[in-house]
Amino acid sequence: MEPTPTTPPPPKGTRLGAILPWRWSRRTWQLAGLLALAGLGLGLGLAYGGWTRACAGNACPSIGVLESYRPTQALKVYAADGRLIQEVGAQHRTVLSSDEIDPALRAAFVAVEDKRFYEHGGIDFRRIAGAIIADVKALSFVEGFSTITMQLARNVWSRELPSTKSIRRKVREMRVALELEETYDKDRILELYLNQIYLGGSAYGVEAGAQRYFGKSARDLNPAESALLAAIANVPGYYDPRRFPYRALQRRNIVLNLMRDQGYLAPDDAERWKAYPVVLSSRVDFGDVAPYFVEWVRRQLYARLGNAIYERGYRVYTTLDLDMQLAAELAVEEQLEHIENGELGRYHHLTYQQYLDSVETPGAKTTDTPYLQGALVTLNADSGYVRAMVGGRDYSHSEWNRITQAERQAGSTFKPFVFSAALRAGKPASYMITDGPISIMQNDTMPWEPQNFDDRFYGPMTMRRGLALSRNLVAIRLGLEMGVPAVVGEAQRYGISTQLPRVPSVSIGAASVIPLEMASAYTAFATVGTQAAPVGILRVEDGDGNIVWQPQVRRTPILDPERAWLLTNMLQWVVDRGTATGAVRARGGFRHPAGGKTGTTNDGTDVWFVGFTPELVTAVWIGFDQPRKIKANAQGGLLAAPAWVQFMNEVYERRPPPREWERPSGLVLHRIDNTTGYRATDFCPRDAVYFEWFIPGTEPTEFCPVHNPFDRIFSEAPGVGAPPGGRH
Repeated sequence: MEPTPTTPPPPKGTRLGAILPWRWSRRTWQLAGLLALAGLGLGLGLAYGGWTRACAGNACPSIGVLESYRPTQALKVYAADGRLIQEVGAQHRTVLSSDEIDPALRAAFVAVEDKRFYEHGGIDFRRIAGAIIADVKALSFVEGFSTITMQLARNVWSRELPSTKSIRRKVREMRVALELEETYDKDRILELYLNQIYLGGSAYGVEAGAQRYFGKSARDLNPAESALLAAIANVPGYYDPRRFPYRALQRRNIVLNLMRDQGYLAPDDAERWKAYPVVLSSRVDFGDVAPYFVEWVRRQLYARLGNAIYERGYRVYTTLDLDMQLAAELAVEEQLEHIENGELGRYHHLTYQQYLDSVETPGAKTTDTPYLQGALVTLNADSGYVRAMVGGRDYSHSEWNRITQAERQAGSTFKPFVFSAALRAGKPASYMITDGPISIMQNDTMPWEPQNFDDRFYGPMTMRRGLALSRNLVAIRLGLEMGVPAVVGEAQRYGISTQLPRVPSVSIGAASVIPLEMASAYTAFATVGTQAAPVGILRVEDGDGNIVWQPQVRRTPILDPERAWLLTNMLQWVVDRGTATGAVRARGGFRHPAGGKTGTTNDGTDVWFVGFTPELVTAVWIGFDQPRKIKANAQGGLLAAPAWVQFMNEVYERRPPPREWERPSGLVLHRIDNTTGYRATDFCPRDAVYFEWFIPGTEPTEFCPVHNPFDRIFSEAPGVGAPPGGRH
């Protein structure tokens, strides 16, 4: 028997697997081929089965919804000049059409996300091969192969498609992507994708992202900004340019290189834009401008339109003047700091800064802050349009709006309603009222014996002087003479809706009022007779620009022009010669036509100034959320009026001076002795004589008997009586 041939061993150092296949017999090769074909067939069968079964039972979403698809869009709140104030909703998004998006921005996303976007039919098979090799090597999903179309499928149908990475999810994305490509052209797919992509914070879509990071529209981005936005989209938290500027810059330059390599940028242009600095908007996000006003507007819209305001992209154009708003916020904060710093007298309470330094959780929300609060609102006198609103000191700490929600004692700011009732009853501004002690059984318990702020009494004085000097006893006596129900009714006529106690103390502001309503009431003084309800919304539009709500201006005549002008003129005296003259004219230097009324509660817990020009009404309130004495000698003229002056001086730096109020032609003028209310003679003291306007028939008919020597001679002659009494 011949010896069996043996295979020589491989050379030392040679791998057996490298040469063994070449020694296989033909039968072995045939068997291996059959096994390979079977494995390939099984793999293809499994793949086909998986492909066909992936959408069984309607597991894949229908793209038919895209015909009417509108991605969720937040409510957009605009100022009166069209500037965006804030977006309200979980997803801040503004939908743009493809031709509205800058071409460089479209190119940047295509370059980094799907360079063969315009070549494939929804699935990039070349990219799949590379991704599979990378994933097999890493034994994990380290490299994706999703095209822009597949990403769109995932983003739009996030609820229908599985949320975790899996082969099934990828298969479903691919199936939906192919259907998308068969139905829509590439520009439409890219448009949908760019309006859906998440870009950090609450920004969805390239328009919201451009506003968030650059403070401008996606229509206006340069190539460097476009590349940065495309870079952020990869992992928004990781490439956040505010938190990780160097990381974001590197990623941006990679995108610019890709744009160059794919022909979207010339090499020289790419290098130039890579040297462009990362310039970001100073605003991190929306919500830092007029938050109390925006929330007030949001509540009105929610009451009318419900949850749709958070989803349908409504645009609300408001009455807010951003320049006035910033001036108002500054005026309130600076005045509160002056008070807390002791510049206006010793201050013993916790300051705002001390609170911030001591609190453990400064972001906690509350309606009861321990530090001094302030609020301000400004209305257009003729329309009631709210131009500025400061509802508190720190919205991030307290969302309680002290302009629209708080009810605070009005103090002397309530007194004009008493004097309005007197004018309505036919009393002239020269009507004499005694500023003297009084004792009243108000609540059937013990006598009420009110005092003036300075604990002094000046005796008889005119209504005009009593209002200018804010004499409590004058207002109380006048209110009693008119009748408490008449005073309450007069305030309600001006738009005060809070519960007003029917007691004599209501005449000096014992009632609580809402500051916004008080400002609205004073529009009747600024316009000489017509009250305007507050309005914050000009119009609301849906996503297609159709007007869905347009609130109307509501104006209510309160007094006839003659009586209204007399009351307005009396309130001018408060500023020119009364309790506000020091703050407004002497120290504040405000020289334009103005009227108003200071207000201080008896215990010094609330201080007010409601002032007006012929154009604007502004109410300022200062106090604590839990009422307590602010400081010794707390007065509206000392603590609140300076904030009004600072604000108004800033406003009229940028607008023409207001006109003077036009006096009705029917009024008549007389010289009056303000110590007696009679027509003055040449013998009346010069400092007691002033000129007063009257509605014909209400003027005094007799001359002053006190300073008339002839009357004195006749009255002292035997058998000769004095002229008949009666002053008016």
